[in-house]
Amino acid sequence: MGLYTETHIRADLDQLWAHTQDPARHRRWDLLLTELHHLPHVQGEPRPFRFTARLPPFLALGGTGVSAGEKERPDGTRTSALCFSSTHPLGLIAEGAGYWRYVPDAQGVRFLAGYDYRPRGGALGAATDRLLVRPLLGWATAWSFDRLRLWLERGITPERALRNWLAELAVRALLLAGCLTGLGALEPLLGLFGPFSAAMAYLCPVLLLAAVCAALFKSPGEAIPAARRCLRAPATQTRAPRLLRALQNRTEAPV
Repeated sequence: MGLYTETHIRADLDQLWAHTQDPARHRRWDLLLTELHHLPHVQGEPRPFRFTARLPPFLALGGTGVSAGEKERPDGTRTSALCFSSTHPLGLIAEGAGYWRYVPDAQGVRFLAGYDYRPRGGALGAATDRLLVRPLLGWATAWSFDRLRLWLERGITPERALRNWLAELAVRALLLAGCLTGLGALEPLLGLFGPFSAAMAYLCPVLLLAAVCAALFKSPGEAIPAARRCLRAPATQTRAPRLLRALQNRTEAPV
């Protein structure tokens, strides 16, 4: 799988399964998903679905796919997998596949995902995907996983988590803008410090640099979702689950 995300959530396995498998709840925490509708299917067969996804920064992707899940496994873990495709001529993604894996432990559940896709658009599409789309998709997936964690662990709804994130982003932007214009604004005031003006002329840039670093690199608050809290690469070598390989073989849509 080309993209990987992992987080640990202190929650019940059944609770996490419900929040990820129910389309209404899934839409609330997943930044990438805007619409998801399950279609009629035969019991025991992969479930077809129709979806609309948001591709950062301002693109959309619509299409169809099939999904399957293993809720009862001998080792106590659970797995869900999907294959999807889009026929929209302007869509950047032609087809893809991925999985979620749920691994319970004494403190909660390791929730991890792997997915990959085939970009559309030839060499230009591949370059755009490698330089822009794929990094943003990886970030958005990790950010969404942490948003889900906050919902289950701390009771912070996805809507509130988004507001918290936007508010902090605005504060960082204002602080950064103030720092970038601060030197010119402070220069006329240095004379007010009298004999200490030379020392202040040295100290002010240092303080402004510290403020810039804080605006850019300070860790987000505990109530604010952050992609950096998630693993973006597996700690050990992994392979796609058997369920996904079976689903790909069945739909003849390998990735």
